[in-house]
Amino acid sequence: MFRSCFLLLSIVAGQLIMAQDLYKPRDIQQAYKNGTRSLDGKPGANYWQNRARYDIRLAAAPPDRTVRGSEDITYFNNSPKAMRNLVFRLTVNIHKPGAPRLSGVPDDYLTSGVQIDSVFVNGTAVKWNTGNYFTAAPLGLPSPLASRDSIRLHIKWHYDVSLLSNREGMIDSTTYFLAYSYPRVSVYDDYQGWDFTSFNDALEFYNDFNDYNVQVQVPQNYIVWATGTLQNANEVLQPAAYQKFTQSLRSNDVIRIATPAELAAKTVTAAKGTNTWHFTAANVPDFAIGLSDHFSWDAGSVVVDPSTGRRASVQAAYNDTARDYHHMVRFASHALSWLSTQWPGIPYPYTTMSVFQGYAGMEYPMMANDETYADSSFSKFVVMHEIAHTYMPFYMGINETRYGFMDEGWATTFEYLFNRDDMGKEQAIDFFKQFRVTGWASDPSQDEDLPIITPGPNLNGGGLGNNQYGKPALGYLAVKELLGDATFKKALHEYMRRWNGKHPLPWDFFYSINAGSGQNLNWFWNNWFFSNYYIDLAVASAPKTSTGYSIPVQNIGGMAAPFDLVLTYADGSTETLHQSPAVWAANQKQTTVKVNTKKTLQSVKIEGGIYMDADTSNNEWKK
Repeated sequence: MFRSCFLLLSIVAGQLIMAQDLYKPRDIQQAYKNGTRSLDGKPGANYWQNRARYDIRLAAAPPDRTVRGSEDITYFNNSPKAMRNLVFRLTVNIHKPGAPRLSGVPDDYLTSGVQIDSVFVNGTAVKWNTGNYFTAAPLGLPSPLASRDSIRLHIKWHYDVSLLSNREGMIDSTTYFLAYSYPRVSVYDDYQGWDFTSFNDALEFYNDFNDYNVQVQVPQNYIVWATGTLQNANEVLQPAAYQKFTQSLRSNDVIRIATPAELAAKTVTAAKGTNTWHFTAANVPDFAIGLSDHFSWDAGSVVVDPSTGRRASVQAAYNDTARDYHHMVRFASHALSWLSTQWPGIPYPYTTMSVFQGYAGMEYPMMANDETYADSSFSKFVVMHEIAHTYMPFYMGINETRYGFMDEGWATTFEYLFNRDDMGKEQAIDFFKQFRVTGWASDPSQDEDLPIITPGPNLNGGGLGNNQYGKPALGYLAVKELLGDATFKKALHEYMRRWNGKHPLPWDFFYSINAGSGQNLNWFWNNWFFSNYYIDLAVASAPKTSTGYSIPVQNIGGMAAPFDLVLTYADGSTETLHQSPAVWAANQKQTTVKVNTKKTLQSVKIEGGIYMDADTSNNEWKK
């Protein structure tokens, strides 16, 4: 299915092997020819990307479901081509009747979508008919936007919040989560041009890095949480609440800024009829907002950069009946500290992290929209996963729509490593197998064997989910073992240093890890990410030798997975021999494990741990 050619020789595990190049689709090949990407994994000499500044004003007044907004956008065309139109993302149009979706939806999900009230381009009114489009729509420009030039747009719009909340919508009659709530210029990049991919219920997002200046007007008794830094807390909070808010920014303790009693007594927010909450965020790929007149508000802070002592604010917004959320600031602080100092081991790059009680289990820059769970330990696991997305896709600008394994796979990897430290190795293994691997290992359908590199829009169901979460996480963990922690972290940091704030492709990641580790790992990338392999190992014999035994292990499924050989001897003693993925470098179909012993071998069993075997019936040999 995939082509490859032989380029150079590499030495792995003391053996001389051929290092294969990686398959590249023709559009990706063209990016390398154009010099925007480089085979050494760095951004090419001709790399570019576009960006924008958004000044947004939103007004919401629950229980009125209509959100009204206006925005001034300054869009910078850094590409080498002039643009005759811009493409906009109108994501909440997923709620329109007839919008492409994976399945039917109840009436409470449906709305009339985004209604565009007016558009001005460089001060000139233009007509924009979005009626024939759903989540992506072109806007024709009066005159082309030249290369290396910018354009100013002013847009007014309104839409109704969906009664059925998921990634966004109504949590209850006076609590809204507003995500994807503004018309946003889609990504124009160096390999596909305009991103015109329709949003659906399963895929996620691909956004440029932008600067945001956002003002949210709400009735006086409402609190607003959002991406970014709150700029006017002293204006929108009463003195006692403001004092608690400022105290939380430098405290390790959990401070209850707004309790149900204080909210009922109306002693939290300024009594002005309406309040306008002002937030700013620089160089982030999106902006989300939560608001409520009865959600409790807890806050604290945590040191995320021990070298400087820099802190990040950690906040939780929730219905007071959600018992797990009473611990949420501590859960989120723990996750921020661990991610900043362990894996990936890069200090949290933002000022704030807010966890809002909703129904999505979904990440946004500096925010998470998470369900409440009766099991608080599961709540901690979920919020850690969502906060891990800070790094991929937000810090790294990944195209989640096409290459979800570059962000979900990493969040899944970090969650496993976090759980090992937090709950112990054995429990973390059982948890990971249950939630991330069992479905793939036990499903022989063709969809499950499609290569991880397969673009997300071409997948659905279990094939999409496993290709984005469990399978790539196992691949990342396998290369971590192959390289060792120190080299792997060095290579990972090199990749993140090169591509932070940019738009890396999978090939940029693979080549950067090669460069950062000083090893050509193309054999491994081909094996895990470009093949239709799966995990199925077998042992059928244990021939005796002059020094002990020579045990052949067949790789029926083909994936270069690590494994343990558990040896049981006639005297009742056992021995476990761990084999790293390096044993498959020279021959991905068979390896031989040599055992030096004078004991009589009674049985051999393959144990994969989190690398669950698709067929365990051939995993044991007995004398």
